[in-house]
Amino acid sequence: MKRQESKGVITKIQRKSLGEILVEQRFITAEQLEEALQLQQIQKGRLGNILVTRGLLKAEELAQAISIQLNFPLIDLKRHMVHPDALRLIPEDIARKHTLIPLDVIGDSLVVVMADPEDIQTIEDLKVQTEMRIEVAVGVPADIEWAIDLNYRSGEKIERQVSKSVPAFIGDAEVKSELNATTPIAESLDLLIEQAIRDRASDIHFEPQENRLRVRYRIDGILHDIHSLPLNANEELVSRLKILAKMDIAQQKSPQDGQFTFRTGDRDIDVRVATTDTVYGERVTLRILDKFQFIFNLPELGFQPYALEKYQAMLNCPFGMIVVGGPTGSGKTTTLYTSITQLDNKERNILTIEDPVEYRFTDISQTQVNAKAGITFVSGLRAMMRQDPDVILLGEIRDRETATTAVQAAITGHLVLSSVHANDAISVLLRLINMCDEPSLFPPTLVGVVAQRMVRRICTGCRTTYQPSGAELTAYEEEMEQPPPVFYKGAGCNLCAHTGYRGRTGIFEVLPVSDESRAMLLDNASASDIRRQAIKEGMVSMRHDGMLKVAQGITSMSEVLRSVYSVSVDTRNHSKGNYGILV
Repeated sequence: MKRQESKGVITKIQRKSLGEILVEQRFITAEQLEEALQLQQIQKGRLGNILVTRGLLKAEELAQAISIQLNFPLIDLKRHMVHPDALRLIPEDIARKHTLIPLDVIGDSLVVVMADPEDIQTIEDLKVQTEMRIEVAVGVPADIEWAIDLNYRSGEKIERQVSKSVPAFIGDAEVKSELNATTPIAESLDLLIEQAIRDRASDIHFEPQENRLRVRYRIDGILHDIHSLPLNANEELVSRLKILAKMDIAQQKSPQDGQFTFRTGDRDIDVRVATTDTVYGERVTLRILDKFQFIFNLPELGFQPYALEKYQAMLNCPFGMIVVGGPTGSGKTTTLYTSITQLDNKERNILTIEDPVEYRFTDISQTQVNAKAGITFVSGLRAMMRQDPDVILLGEIRDRETATTAVQAAITGHLVLSSVHANDAISVLLRLINMCDEPSLFPPTLVGVVAQRMVRRICTGCRTTYQPSGAELTAYEEEMEQPPPVFYKGAGCNLCAHTGYRGRTGIFEVLPVSDESRAMLLDNASASDIRRQAIKEGMVSMRHDGMLKVAQGITSMSEVLRSVYSVSVDTRNHSKGNYGILV
């Protein structure tokens, strides 16, 4: 409440009611306000909450109105960084209980963003606890909860947990009894995995070093240091993971693989575990397979309209081979999985053989490679041929026998989708010819190839223009043959954890194989000649596709230059298997 002096007389200026402000701002009508006020008399709740619950008002609009009413700043937590010094002053349990988050320390004041800035008792409690002045700001409740999840990392709690020693043990039985789900180590592991899922990580790395256990998350394809834990925690963490993944606890020198299901909230997350020995102890990598984040839509993968039209036409072919190429981590499996989900599995019999099965689908029969049981890509593919398939997804073509068997499957009237490690579309063609026992059989069966990379998307919450470097300008102009457009980058915000990027998209090279290209392959034409023919027929290179995404503000020049580089393939002797990448 404010005071105003006029001619020696002090008068009070009444603060406008929340309802008045909501109507003035045209968030609600006078009739809706009257209806809510009548309901408030019955329910005895807060006016704003009643309006939001009834769907008459957005939470963002309510926060804006409260900010106007109380003359407190309204903070967009997706654009403001939470300062670590402020975060350390208020425990997570208090932040969650009162839906608030400390934002910054300014002099002797602590700025706190609150969902309820009129909670005087909580503000007084914070003053006593922090021994600081409290400057209150307004925030949207859901945004505050999101910021709490993002900023209150579990590192401190994990370090407290792993510092609690686990009693020494002798045999497997003792290990299993000591490392059950309620021990500090087990609870620490749960916290690490939950945090990784919250941070959208695809992998967790436990890396024993000389004097510490390094923990890193791979987020949007890039590794980030997350925790540095005591080295003596590694043995217990590894043992706990081996128990979960049903691996041999006693075996520490040989690499092992396994998997388990992790329950978080109302969903199950598949976790793949791989161990290997190092000079400082066993190293473990976890692959997090969250089907809720998996893309099942081809346009969302990053196909430009012209490339999507070509690729969908390839998928509509009743038989032949479609091969996706790229290095490890370039998104080949994602493209293949998304492709088979676009096919009609009611009228088609779709079978897969994979190593490993990463995601499971309904109405599609999936087989896991198991060398111990005699199930390899080749034996599994031959067995599938007797299951009356229409479509076969072969996880990867790794050797001559697999390539030859895949070609035979395509020749006999099946649509075969697979992947190979190759740098570009032309390299895919030449590598497959090199691997086939009968190279002449391969070109007639091939429908088309796709080469790809993954690049990070610029965060839409902090995207801004910038002046590119001379090297970036030169690279763009050389590829696009025109002056550069406006260039964008991410400035960094809470939405993207201050990386400037959030999520990834694909950069593609789609090549439907024409009769002319098949003839050139059979005539042992050079890679440069085949590429010229492909471009003549309309193929857009990955580098060009990447530059188009730069122009569209989807990704940055630095991402394209990092992930997509010019390659030339020396294949003058490719019939003899001598192909190389000249970067």
